[in-house]
Amino acid sequence: MNILSFMKPAHEVILLHSDETLKVALERMTKHRFTSIPIIDREHHYIGTLTEGDILQYILNHQECFSGDDMDKVFVKDIKRLRDYETVGVNATLTLLLSVAKNENFVPILDQNDKFIGIVTRKSLIEYFFTHNFMVL
Repeated sequence: MNILSFMKPAHEVILLHSDETLKVALERMTKHRFTSIPIIDREHHYIGTLTEGDILQYILNHQECFSGDDMDKVFVKDIKRLRDYETVGVNATLTLLLSVAKNENFVPILDQNDKFIGIVTRKSLIEYFFTHNFMVL
């Protein structure tokens, strides 16, 4: 089975660009109630995944010189991330996709040129298997 059938294309994905600010990140994540969000650069390379924990750690580590106004001066690319979600290539097997998805909310998908082309959500995989009666009891 082709993993593209599970993929939400990049133009439909809520994401951040690495040159956007912490304020934008917080607003976007709050609006959509995300706990994590993919980051790409302007050339569509996957940079990583920003989480609520990464933001909290940044604020805690910089609280002595941090105010609400500073959120417009901090760029997403400058926030240290604990870890990034593992990516898979567009030609990955379903087995590999499932293996990665079991640990994350979503799996970033890259094309042959390592450009971000979308995500597969763990939710979409679970829904597919329930719909097609692939239940294991």
